[in-house]
Amino acid sequence: MKKERIGFQGALGAFSQEAVVQLLGDKVEVVPFPRFEDVFRALTRRKIDAAVIPIENTLAGSVHENYDHLLHFDVRIAAETNVRIIHNLIAPPGIRFKDIRKVYSHPVALNQCLRFFARHPKIESTPFYDTAGSVKMVMEEKPADAAAIASSVAASIYGAHILQRSIEDDRRNFTRFFLLYASKRTPLPRREAKAWKTSLVFTTRNVPGALFRALSAFALRDLNMTKIESRPLHGKPWEYLFYLDFLDKEEEPRVQNALRHLAELADFMRVLGSYPKGS
Repeated sequence: MKKERIGFQGALGAFSQEAVVQLLGDKVEVVPFPRFEDVFRALTRRKIDAAVIPIENTLAGSVHENYDHLLHFDVRIAAETNVRIIHNLIAPPGIRFKDIRKVYSHPVALNQCLRFFARHPKIESTPFYDTAGSVKMVMEEKPADAAAIASSVAASIYGAHILQRSIEDDRRNFTRFFLLYASKRTPLPRREAKAWKTSLVFTTRNVPGALFRALSAFALRDLNMTKIESRPLHGKPWEYLFYLDFLDKEEEPRVQNALRHLAELADFMRVLGSYPKGS
């Protein structure tokens, strides 16, 4: 049986790969891409079967680029999961902690380990395009004074050594990931779930009370909104798109009524997906 090909951004061993395993197990083929846009483009062109992308982090906030891609590419959210982010200091075998003068990683990861760098002022934090990619780089180039910050999976994949575990500032550090499929693909079977979440994007006219009236479509039906995110509306300075998450399934009658109500008020509306709520 042919394995499903799942795309993600970053190198092998990235936290996105951990999200793939949480969502789909380890019987799939993972396909890394250098940029988020490359992942979305490959998905819509059917070069991969599905994609797993980060959408927000509990410390760093939303991944704004991916909110924009959800609008611009014809994809559908099928599931979500939350990955506990554990940052480890990783170096080639034989490199000792006292040798380290430079640490590479993604800027977000570096910023989540500020206390580590404050405790060790002689160590310079150096941005790199990806957490796992930084491990791959130090293992290939083997500088005598450098290490990387990444997952334990990355250390295992590239044969590196973990010098210090869990150096992140906040242990309540989670990233939320979406599983995406191309919208034109045959719909997946709807598995049972204790709770469902629906995501959508809409715009309103730039008039007093417009957003209040739009959100009332959900409040009047006792639908619990879990997130609202605004993004600039390209081509219309100082106007915005609103991304909204709420609890319940798209097929439920009260949700259908809320969506029809919102459609009457919005200039534009699109449901991005209805999926089991992640734990």
